[in-house]
Amino acid sequence: MADVPPAAPSAGSSSAGSPAAQAGAQSAAARSAAARSAAARSAAARSAGQPAVQLAHRVPDLGALELLLAVARLGSLGRAARELGISQPAASSRIRAMERLLGVALVDRSPRGSRLTDAGSLVTDWARRVVEAAEAFDAGAQALRDRRDSRLRVAASMTIAEYLLPGWLIALRRARPDTAVSLHAGNSAAVAERLLSHEADLGFVEGVAAPEGLDSAVIGHDRLLVVAAPGHPWARRRTPLDPAELAATPLILREPGSGTRQVLDAGLSAYGGLAEPLLELASTTALKAAAVSGAGPCVLSELAVGEELAARRLVRVPVEGIRLRRDLRAVWPVGNRPAGPARDLLSLTRGALD
Repeated sequence: MADVPPAAPSAGSSSAGSPAAQAGAQSAAARSAAARSAAARSAAARSAGQPAVQLAHRVPDLGALELLLAVARLGSLGRAARELGISQPAASSRIRAMERLLGVALVDRSPRGSRLTDAGSLVTDWARRVVEAAEAFDAGAQALRDRRDSRLRVAASMTIAEYLLPGWLIALRRARPDTAVSLHAGNSAAVAERLLSHEADLGFVEGVAAPEGLDSAVIGHDRLLVVAAPGHPWARRRTPLDPAELAATPLILREPGSGTRQVLDAGLSAYGGLAEPLLELASTTALKAAAVSGAGPCVLSELAVGEELAARRLVRVPVEGIRLRRDLRAVWPVGNRPAGPARDLLSLTRGALD
């Protein structure tokens, strides 16, 4: 029988034997071996009950990796340093620190320039993927910030929403013209509910303390005034009201949960608490209208009744023996410090009421 000649090598088998292909195969084999070795070390540590060494203590930082990539691209440590805006001694120190951390030489230095060692070429390949992943991470984080900064949801109790926030929001609009702002007005309890259910980014309340579950910063103070129509008997009093008489008199009041009601409940609790309300209304405007009509006396923020007092549509009734003063607070969920537009709005409020 005639001998069968050996098959001619295919194009694929020919290229597989080329120096470039062999180098690529060696590089891939080295990467695979390094990955298997790292996984084996971690598994051995876990099986032995030893805590794994944190990755941050074994991997160079991003600045060092970016420097190594620049050296590979430019062929010069000095040019790489200039591109990154650092001194050459600082760049050399960073490369040496990376070599000590990894335990291998990465760069051969000579008067003609800097050349990567074989280990340096491998590490550069890995570094490129790490830096690309970090760039993708940074782009994603920026997208999240852009989405956060594109809107601001504010919840505020009635007095702040009606008399203070409009000016603050106009100032915020000048600083952040691209941020869409929405405002929900309600009592202090409703503001807290919206914040805790993540329906608002920043809140403002009046009262004796911050609602449960919220951190706060006091941004100012507000006085509560007892007011009545000029025809009411209290408008002609020659002596101030005392707390017991105020507590015993049916008043036009805000609803439970409002900051005004909280202050009154706390201040008059030692005098038997508030009498049954004459009327219970859910807005400052409604309270003022009822008081002006002569329906009865009410307790309102000094911020809300300046115009009515000046025009004598309402008269302030002096009170002694009770502190009708409340804190105005910015509030947010515990642990979620305001950021972006919410932080800027909070900054605008600080000192605005001093």
